[in-house]
Amino acid sequence: METCHTKSVDETMLLAAELAKQARGGGVYAFFGGMGMGKTAFIKGFVKGMGNSDHVSSPTFALVNDYGGDPHIYHFDMYRVESWDDLCSTGFFDYMDGDSILLIEWSENIEAALPDDAVRITISMGESENERVISIDN
Repeated sequence: METCHTKSVDETMLLAAELAKQARGGGVYAFFGGMGMGKTAFIKGFVKGMGNSDHVSSPTFALVNDYGGDPHIYHFDMYRVESWDDLCSTGFFDYMDGDSILLIEWSENIEAALPDDAVRITISMGESENERVISIDN
């Protein structure tokens, strides 16, 4: 496990862009952390690091955003998923079989459904308002 400290949103996005350079199709990136910790900012940096210029926003109500690209990038928000039926209704499992990259916010709500090889990224508050502690478990 690697642990990093960032002191701004820009630093968080740069860290994410570096991680994206290692990303391959079929990769699942599971994000953990409370409201306002920077999961969406991290994903913005990741998508940009993949060379994709799409506008990135949290898919809280849509549940999944499609950013295209090669490999294809899907961004899930599982905040409202409370049951296995809810998860199935998102179509999540249909996305698992491809060569796409899945970026999943609020993964704690679906942890039992995550593949064993998912990269788990936990973001928490650091010592100051803008500092984040980011743990990446490959």
